[in-house]
Amino acid sequence: MEAAIPSRPERTTPLRAHPGERMLAGAIALGSLTVLTIAAWLNPSERGHGTHTQIGLPPCSWAIWFDKPCLTCGMTTAFSYSGEGRWITAFLTQPAGAILSLMTATAFWLAAHVALTGSRLSPMTAWLIRPRTVAILIGGLLLAWVYKILSWNPV
Repeated sequence: MEAAIPSRPERTTPLRAHPGERMLAGAIALGSLTVLTIAAWLNPSERGHGTHTQIGLPPCSWAIWFDKPCLTCGMTTAFSYSGEGRWITAFLTQPAGAILSLMTATAFWLAAHVALTGSRLSPMTAWLIRPRTVAILIGGLLLAWVYKILSWNPV
């Protein structure tokens, strides 16, 4: 009796991203680059918050009403410091904002790579949307908010 030769498993995931995925990646790259470019163009506020008013946004209502920082207070300023290469100052201004600026830069490069080459990165980056990762990111944001409240300088 002859031994059966195992068949080769069929590939279910294509090797290349389809055009829609490449277009989405291009849009993500363009959006990330736009955010990073605007942040680099801004002059970071020495107060650690309020930089967003340079792009026509109003002052933070939360900070005005409660004299405390909002959840995202200092994010634009941290992005702006990151755009100048002042990473420590960015982190001290708003830790979550500094980390998010690095994540935005990483997203730009990964998305640009997918858009230009058609490479499939989704299997390697799927862990980013798992509940545990999202919970860790939300926890980090809340800790950064507590830090911002403790280091608040309203002037």
